[in-house]
Amino acid sequence: MEAIKALRKDVDKLDAELVQLLKRRVELAKKISKIKKEANLPIHDPVRERKILSRVEKLAEKEGLNVEEVTGIYRKIMALCRKAEGEEIKVAFLGPAGTFCEQAAKKFFASASASFVECLSIPEVFRAVGVGDANFGVVPIENSLEGSVSLALDLLLESELKVCGEVEERVSHNLIARPGTKMGEVRTVISHPQALAQCRKFIEKNLRHAKIKEANSTAIAVKIARKVKGMAAIGTELAAEIYGMEILARDIEDWSNNFTRFLVLSRSDSKPTGNDKTSLIFSVKHVPGALHQALEIFAKNKINLTKIESRPTRKKPWEYLFYCDFEGHKDDPPCSEALRELKKKCIFMKILGSYPKAR
Repeated sequence: MEAIKALRKDVDKLDAELVQLLKRRVELAKKISKIKKEANLPIHDPVRERKILSRVEKLAEKEGLNVEEVTGIYRKIMALCRKAEGEEIKVAFLGPAGTFCEQAAKKFFASASASFVECLSIPEVFRAVGVGDANFGVVPIENSLEGSVSLALDLLLESELKVCGEVEERVSHNLIARPGTKMGEVRTVISHPQALAQCRKFIEKNLRHAKIKEANSTAIAVKIARKVKGMAAIGTELAAEIYGMEILARDIEDWSNNFTRFLVLSRSDSKPTGNDKTSLIFSVKHVPGALHQALEIFAKNKINLTKIESRPTRKKPWEYLFYCDFEGHKDDPPCSEALRELKKKCIFMKILGSYPKAR
């Protein structure tokens, strides 16, 4: 027992030292915030935060600690410092509350002292950031099974906002019902049509006698199911938590490789991190070889394209805009040279933004 007392005394001493170190870190954050304000610089620096977390991950791994738990602690520490800096970040997301979009927003801004603004449509997210009602916005841009979100692509073309980040969220569907409900008591399953289609095999195997009902979103489905006995919804873990529901079965989707990619929007660019991606839109003359000549520039400069797709210009039938993602920051020498060359080959070119890669 004496040995335990001695060790606990050492633990108490370490705890006191940790609190003092936290105090010092908060004081440093306040000083940095003051300098930023005097220089008219943005308080929130997601690039710097990512670098800190990346370094912490390596240190935790080196010391044999659980990387996920240590980075979780550091996100809380960074949130504490951000509150001390005195500026709250507002993040607009495609609602309602409990959607995958909200999960993605909270994942990206986990280390920030952020409040989350629910928007009922993708255009409303763009508007909120554009007029200054929110500092950032998060919108879905593509799904690994269903493809791109056309409305978001069109708004990127029209908007002056910049893409400053991306988030990848695995689509994990859960069967959710009122607390105490048993699987055998479920008579109706409600969700968004896409979610119902993605969980077809589970429904056929476990709930083949249940009625199927559609809702405008998975979060709305959970909200409705809360009021109806014998009804279960397919939705997110976050929605179950928000609406006080119980998860009857987890990960019920037919495909485990179902991911949605979200873009983070702001009114300014991100600085280079050394692990970046750039998104742009361009169009070329409607003549043989024009697209080949444009894409050849990336190969010549050894730049890897990660995505290219076409969208109608809507100005003339059968003429297209090309949406393109490539590895690297627009300010990196090879990328800036490629973009200069590309501009000469294009009749239109718009850089949407450079930002840290999700992975």
